[in-house]
Amino acid sequence: MAVTGDEAVELLGAHETLYATQRTDDLTALSSISSDDHPFSVPTFELLSGMILVNVVGMILGTETRDVDHRRGGAPRVRRALVGVTVVAVMALALSACNSPSSKASGQVQAVGAENEYANVISQIGGRYVQTSAIMSNPNTDPHTFEVSTSVARSVAAAQLVVQNGVGYDAFMNQLESASPNSSRDVIDVQSLLGLPTDTKNPHLWYQPTVMSEVAVKVEKDLARIEPQHAHYFAGRLHTFQTSILHLDKAVAVFRHKFSGSAVATTEPVADYLLTALGLDNLTPFRFQADVMNGVDPSPEDIAFQQSLFATHRVKVFCYNAQVSSTVTTSLRSLAESSGVPVVAVYETMPTPGYNYQSWMLAEITALTKALVSKTSTKEL
Repeated sequence: MAVTGDEAVELLGAHETLYATQRTDDLTALSSISSDDHPFSVPTFELLSGMILVNVVGMILGTETRDVDHRRGGAPRVRRALVGVTVVAVMALALSACNSPSSKASGQVQAVGAENEYANVISQIGGRYVQTSAIMSNPNTDPHTFEVSTSVARSVAAAQLVVQNGVGYDAFMNQLESASPNSSRDVIDVQSLLGLPTDTKNPHLWYQPTVMSEVAVKVEKDLARIEPQHAHYFAGRLHTFQTSILHLDKAVAVFRHKFSGSAVATTEPVADYLLTALGLDNLTPFRFQADVMNGVDPSPEDIAFQQSLFATHRVKVFCYNAQVSSTVTTSLRSLAESSGVPVVAVYETMPTPGYNYQSWMLAEITALTKALVSKTSTKEL
């Protein structure tokens, strides 16, 4: 899905008031931000010549799924990128590039976010001078089974700016970038930006409230380098973004003041960073969360413990990954509901349409507030 916008974040500007929260039990999400689909341009043939054929074929032959058990001290699972690019498809891709307009011809910087939440931040900073596409963008599908297509390969090959998560979450991006080498392409790897080790246990970095501010600053810096004539414009939109993040920070602080210490359970560590920032006490052992995240069956003992959290009403909320389910997690969700524990859906990719990154995070905070105040479930954002 293409994610880009022109003046979409003007409603977050200094001339309008962002009402995030004025009462502890009235957390209001930001207004929705629209996005327009734009066809992206493919660079000229030299970007997709001999090296892309050699490297992508090697990538196809070498790609495999690696599920790592955190109990053995491993890094988070490399996403199951099912690279559906055959030699014939890559050759067709290279040939199609000959007849495609270049990014310069479009008059916009070509940018890619490996996940749509990162693409959204690029779009908020870049505005009308940046054409942004998101690779993983469907909140109704399991991102663990994401399939790399020829259109994804073209998008990465054409990109002048890429933002990816790292920590093994989107390792296919490194393979695609190697397959279409471009010395002028800026790649922002969020793991590297934050200085995180490769064995970081929880790869869902975007749920950490401070992360996107750092990403936005780096995006603005890189865009200003790529298009220095628009540097003032990018700086202004960064200021607007940072202003909106302050309102998100306020919502986090208000929630923490009222609900800190409340016990919750989770299926996997999707929103753990946010739960920690909100002061919530996650009673689900990380071992159980890691097993679910890595596609490993949790031990009977861990399942029994998780069930006891609901049966004995030790937790007030169950955070359920709405994009990934299994027999174990669906049965736990049913048990939580029958035990009177409200369920709150959390997502790995930003729900669309109708959200930007800030409003998505505020919607999650709102859902958690409703669960704690009135035991209301939010099964879908």
